[in-house]
Formats: sequence, structure tokens, C-alpha cells
Amino acid sequence: MDDLRRIDLNLLLTLHALLAEQHVSRAALRLHRSQPAVSHALAQLREIFADPLLVRRGGRLQPTARALALAQPLQEALQQLDALLSSPGFDPARARRSFRLAMSDYGARVVLPRLMRGLRETAPGIDLVVTQGSREAMLSQLMDGEIDLALAVFPDLAAPLRAETLFVESFACLADRDTLPARGGLSLAEWLARPHVLVAVRPGADNEIDLALAALGEQRRVALALPHWTAATEVIAGTDLVLTVARRSLLRPPRGLRCFEPPLPIRAFDFQQAWHERREGDAAHRWMRGQVMRACQLESV
Repeated sequence: MDDLRRIDLNLLLTLHALLAEQHVSRAALRLHRSQPAVSHALAQLREIFADPLLVRRGGRLQPTARALALAQPLQEALQQLDALLSSPGFDPARARRSFRLAMSDYGARVVLPRLMRGLRETAPGIDLVVTQGSREAMLSQLMDGEIDLALAVFPDLAAPLRAETLFVESFACLADRDTLPARGGLSLAEWLARPHVLVAVRPGADNEIDLALAALGEQRRVALALPHWTAATEVIAGTDLVLTVARRSLLRPPRGLRCFEPPLPIRAFDFQQAWHERREGDAAHRWMRGQVMRACQLESV
């Protein structure tokens, strides 16, 4: 009991965050505390346990043998305390909270309209802050606690990040109606003879369409490469350009344009939402993930 009097719950939470993040600044973000406060808590923990706990090696903090031995019993103790103290649930109708989401222009186009309508109806006190970035930037922001959710394609995601598939996406083509046959689309030869629009954050990187062409020994001419999904559909009108993109972005094509099936098989992809496992115990975060999933499932394809 004397040992228990020397330590409080905040110190145990700090130790748990430090062992998980192995980084003082990220632990501070996770705890919503300042970096000096976390550094001071680490000094107290070192004194209490008579061990350095975390030592700097190769530019990062590494747990000592004593810290590794503490990790599992500490995790179990905090889970038991969380179950003891947790509230019955999350009430979205009364909640006041802001969530930080990262997604591409495509993600915003297919997810945000239904998501925001649902939030305004059921949780008017919930606010969203949406940012855009590369897949690598989103994953880094999740690790650092700068965002709550990232919506994109995340192959081979590893712990401590988690993901679930929101929907499986396929491809469709778009062209000016006056440049297409009265019915149907284009043959592969006709499709290859036309100039194309490529939507990509980083032109030159591998994409599903050109990988499918390469498998056939073919190559298309890209007359315009740009990172904006919405603008890509608008530049098609009055030209012979062809746009091949994720199908959900073309659910409401601009007037005068027509969708048609690609003349070659293109591999579908999983569109996902990803988060850090530190959010698992957050009832509000689980609720928000459910709202995102619901918005995607309601969207007809």
C-alpha cells in the first residue's frame, strides 16, 4: 500500500502512453497534455520504479527490460479500470465534439454529403475538420494523433493502425455524349485511340488502369494529369477526352456526358477507413466510424 501512495492514475496513464508511442511528443498528443508535463511525469516514474524505463537509442526511445515487464500487467489493469469507470454510452444528440478526418477529393465527393446530412439530423453538436494529403501523410498523421480517421486505400496496413473496408470500388469511363456511339461504349482499340485524363495525386505512380493495360502489353496517351476528381469530369465536355475513374465519383455525371464500361478488366479496390488502436476505447470514435460506414452503405452504386 505504501508503494500505491507514491503513484496516481495519471502517472500510470502516462507510462502506458509512453510505452505505446515510445515518443514523448506523441505521448503528449495522445494524453492531451504538454510535452514538458509528460517529461516531468517520466522523471517521476523513473524514480518510483528505480529504472530509466525508456532510453534513447538510434534517435528514438526504447523500453528497458523492466518497462517491457510492466507493459502487459499495466494494460490489463487500465482495461479493468476503464470498464469500472466507463459511462453507459455515448449520446450523439447531446455531444459536443470535433473530429478530424483526412480524405481525398474522391473521398469527400462520395462520403461527405450523406455523412453530413446524417450528422446534422442526429448529432448537431458534432463538427468535422477535413484535410487532404497523400496516403503516406495520412498514415503519419494517424500515428502522431493529428487526425482521428483517414479514408483511402491502405494495402498491407500494420499495427498499431487498424482499418475496415467501407466498400469495394470498381471503375467506369466518362466521355462527351456526342463523341460516343448511340449505344454502348468504346472498343479497346477505339478507347486507346482517344486521349485520356488521369486523376492522380502523384502522376507517374502506379495506378490500377495502367497496370491493367501493361498486363495486355498496351499503353494509353494521357493528355491531362491532375489531382482533382471534380475538375476532371468538367474538362471532358466538348472534347474527345476519356476519363476512367472510380465508379462512385461518376454517380451524377455533368450534363452532356455519358458513362460506359471500360473495354478491359480493371482490378477493383477496397476503400477503407483507418485509425490508431489508441482510439479503440473511445465510444464517440466508434460511433463516428459507424456513421461513416452507414453513409457509405446508403450510397447506391
